[in-house]
Amino acid sequence: MRSFTSRSASVATAVTAAALLATGASAPAPAPAAAVPVLTHGSAGGSAVAVGDVVSASLVTGTKATFYSSATGTTGVSCSTSSFSGTVTSNPTAPGTATGSVTSHTLDNCTSNVSGTTSVQSITIENLPYSMSVGDSAGNPVVISGSPMQITARLNSWIGPITCVYRATSMSGSANNQGNTISFSNQQFTRSSGPSSCFSPGYFSATYGPVRDMSQSGNPAVFVN
Repeated sequence: MRSFTSRSASVATAVTAAALLATGASAPAPAPAAAVPVLTHGSAGGSAVAVGDVVSASLVTGTKATFYSSATGTTGVSCSTSSFSGTVTSNPTAPGTATGSVTSHTLDNCTSNVSGTTSVQSITIENLPYSMSVGDSAGNPVVISGSPMQITARLNSWIGPITCVYRATSMSGSANNQGNTISFSNQQFTRSSGPSSCFSPGYFSATYGPVRDMSQSGNPAVFVN
């Protein structure tokens, strides 16, 4: 036999449901997800990279930065040591684009296999700082721009030292949370001065990582959200 208590509970439930329908009331909406900035450190969706933080990276272990005479060849200059550092100037809520200023970019321990050259005196990145943006749209695009960006290669040759100057207004790459890397592939620079023995154009490629937030304890890796 159905108990009186059970019947009373059923009636109460029905009355409550009817009251909600009559007043147009509904169940509470779920709380909105917490906002996540474009750049975080430590993990995807982790702590925000603060404006003013310094981020830095060197070449991925076992790779080289190259500056070749064609996009498909291997003639030119290769460097086994390279790094960059910069300061974050904005880091909005995702989706969006974070910005920064590249204040240092170095290329060292370089060799040349260009015909007529014997060694590399130096490869210098000039006209710093450059502007940098990192977006969280498809491919996590990275753009570095300057007015202009400039690479000066000082090479020793059979006829003596030569200086080759190359310029570009920007170069494009992509960020990847797998390894926390930033990659550039065959970014074209045009020779602005130097003898005919300086190849033209030049194509820059390099992959840097892991990118780290040097302003935070432990220098955690940087992620794009």
